[in-house]
Amino acid sequence: MESNATSDASMDVPKHPKRILFVEDDDALAGVYLVRLQAEGFDVKRVSNGEEALAAATSFKPDLILLDVMMPKVSGFDVLDILRNTPETANLKIIMLTALSQESDRKRAESMGVDEYLVKSQVVITDVIDRIKHHLGLA
Repeated sequence: MESNATSDASMDVPKHPKRILFVEDDDALAGVYLVRLQAEGFDVKRVSNGEEALAAATSFKPDLILLDVMMPKVSGFDVLDILRNTPETANLKIIMLTALSQESDRKRAESMGVDEYLVKSQVVITDVIDRIKHHLGLA
C-alpha cells in the first residue's frame, strides 16, 4: 500500500518541459521547427540573431541551444565561443544546425566544444528532434 502512495505522490510532481533556445534567422524554417518542437512538448524560445541568443542564453536558461551559424550581428561560431567561455553557460548542450557543410566548419565547431554539428541539407526534422532528445537524455 505504501509503495503505491509513494508512486502516486511522485506522479503529482509536475514535470517541467525541457527548454530549447532556437537561434535561426530564416523565418520560414524557424516556423516549421517551432511547431514541431512545441508538439514534442518542449518549451521553445526562438531568437533570430547571435546577439539575442547571447542575451536569451542567460535570461531564458535553456537546457539546449539549437544554433544556426550564418546570422546577422554575431555568428553562431562567435556565440558558441562566448557561451563556452562564460561560466554560467559553459556546460549548456549546443547543437549547431547549419547550411555550412565543409568539414573545416565542422572541425572548427567541434574544437570550440559544440555537442553536435548537423548540416541542414543532410538531415530532416525528425533527425534533429532525435538528436535533441539524445542530448537531453530523453531518448
